[in-house]
Amino acid sequence: MTVEKADVVIVGGGLMGSAAAFFLRRRGRSVILLERDQIGQYASGVNFGNVRRQGRFLGQLELANRSWALWKRLPELIDDDLEFIASGHMRVCYREDEIPELEAYAAAPEAAQLDLQIYRGSELHARFPFLGKDVKGGSYAPHDGHANPRLAAPAFARAARRLGARIEERTEVADVQKANGGEFSISTTDGRQFSAAQLLITAGAWGQKLSAQFGEPVPLEANGPQMAVTEPVPYALPTVIGVYTRIPEEVIYFRQIPRGNIIIGGGYRCKPDMLNRRAYVEPRSTLNQLEQMRRLLPGVGNLNIIRVWSGIEGYLSDSLPIMGASGNVDGLYYAFGFSGHGFQLGPGVGDVMAELISTGSTGTLIEPFSIRRFASSAESAEKRSKAS
Repeated sequence: MTVEKADVVIVGGGLMGSAAAFFLRRRGRSVILLERDQIGQYASGVNFGNVRRQGRFLGQLELANRSWALWKRLPELIDDDLEFIASGHMRVCYREDEIPELEAYAAAPEAAQLDLQIYRGSELHARFPFLGKDVKGGSYAPHDGHANPRLAAPAFARAARRLGARIEERTEVADVQKANGGEFSISTTDGRQFSAAQLLITAGAWGQKLSAQFGEPVPLEANGPQMAVTEPVPYALPTVIGVYTRIPEEVIYFRQIPRGNIIIGGGYRCKPDMLNRRAYVEPRSTLNQLEQMRRLLPGVGNLNIIRVWSGIEGYLSDSLPIMGASGNVDGLYYAFGFSGHGFQLGPGVGDVMAELISTGSTGTLIEPFSIRRFASSAESAEKRSKAS
């Protein structure tokens, strides 16, 4: 049987895997990317499309800033702009006591590059007159924006292929092993064999199934985001707006695209059917989105919803991703579990992982995302299992 070899095999063809393939080829590494279905089919192509940095875990902003610099260079890098618009991003709140929290975030040294501006009261409503009267304050990020997620992973995959990467769709991994001190051996359900000295797992909501095979289980849960889009109306809302709140049903965000449609996300999530790889729209979520939009943006109360959709995303218990080298196996790397906020990070994740895999280190802070942070809980669970 013929074994197809590369320096790096990537399992998972979402935005993270496709971007990593592109940046690895730019560093001269041979790459084979294996995707079970189609590039960008699950989380990467169905998310809201937020290209935002504000509101992130402060320790993630260094990575987000690196990614933002790449978003600005997209046509030069991959010959596609992904419909990226640096429209600004507004994070609003309904309660006066939440405004100091927005102010504290804006004042953090890590957030300095975001140039955040805090608005409240009459100043807020003068700047954003379309907001509902319940909105008390907000944090405006002038450089953030939005893009079309359906375009992202396929564009990076095409760019990687132009540089010589092999992109294999409809190729499901059946087994992954590593010989002692040797290379990774990857077999697929259609009988093919692949081999590489380094393996990158970017399998999204399925990532933990592979990490567990290498003795690194993580508490990853699959959820389906709930999205909707309205009929087109005159373009008047360039800024992305989302609600900062601790009440789950109040979570809502929207963006208007230049052709006029308003894309809406937030609220309840569904539990995907992982066996059949399907996620379904929850009617209660769509109804809640409409109710919350009327509160946030009263002028949209009578717009028609023309399409709803969902996808399959991987969420970790601390809402931070797995990113970096394995704690157990040399040559094994992970980038998955971005907990519903990975789209903006995608180009940066690909660049960082290519740097890490190629050189053994990276100049960008990713230690908070190490899979090792779950090692003690996994060991405790194993001890409890043996004791019982």
